[in-house]
Amino acid sequence: LFDGIYPFYPQQRKAAGFDISTIIVTVVFLTLACGFLLITPGIRGRARLYWTLRVLLSLFVGVVIVVVQFTGDWESGWVQANTSYKSFSPVQVSADIGLHIGLAGLNVTLRGNPVQQINETIDYNEHFAWSFGADYDHSYSQGLQKGLPSPILYVAEKFSSQSPCGVHGQYRIAGHYASAMLWVAFCTWVISNVLLSMPALVYGGYMLLATGAFMIFSLLSFSTVRSSPMCPIQIGSSTLHVAYGGSFWLMLAMGLLCVMAGITIVAMHHLNLDLLKTFFDLREDKAEEHQEMLEVFINPHFVSKSL
Repeated sequence: LFDGIYPFYPQQRKAAGFDISTIIVTVVFLTLACGFLLITPGIRGRARLYWTLRVLLSLFVGVVIVVVQFTGDWESGWVQANTSYKSFSPVQVSADIGLHIGLAGLNVTLRGNPVQQINETIDYNEHFAWSFGADYDHSYSQGLQKGLPSPILYVAEKFSSQSPCGVHGQYRIAGHYASAMLWVAFCTWVISNVLLSMPALVYGGYMLLATGAFMIFSLLSFSTVRSSPMCPIQIGSSTLHVAYGGSFWLMLAMGLLCVMAGITIVAMHHLNLDLLKTFFDLREDKAEEHQEMLEVFINPHFVSKSL
């Protein structure tokens, strides 16, 4: 032993706090937002406020659509229990066990309470993927070979394809279709931004309506997993229950926001087009175009005598 560590064996992996894909997407959208904020001093008058509101709100909707693809809290739940730590061992630990379900897989968290117990650091966050390009059962078998703590293996086993619970295929297919709907929503979001900047305001409003509709369709697709009862996850004397998490409710809020924004744009196009053009900074451009055509200067040197 070297300070209580076996020097010739792989060490326990540290629990990950963030997904690298989420960080990359967030940095990209923050770069776009910062780039826009740098040019806002060049926008004059009230148009600066309108441009800032439109661009930042649109970027926020876009980053939410992409980020929730990689988050793991569409459904989540926590329970505190006294449970066995390893198989074939009577030693029990006090720990917080968390289950976080995303579109592409689930994370099982085991955190000691306190973290240091039985001369070990109990802080795990293991990911088990079930997307179409991943093998959930293989990930679970690797966890068995690595000797992961019993609570993690017990929770992960409930979602395996061999489990009598039968929820593996349902979560896998629901997550796949929800992800597909979100990518379609991202495409319609891009098209709506293009149409609103062309400008084709009413068609941009229609595409915002489509964006919100596909976001809500993704929620409905994921909600189909609730059609069948969930197997009880009994850990010690406590039961782990899951409920809709932050990503689900954030996506619902963004979907309703897009629907309301689309309805507002379409309604304003038919009821008060001038106000809509003012918000999108179009009236001033038209006025400048007409103002430029009020006077025409002709050089008589280039005008033919017949004219």
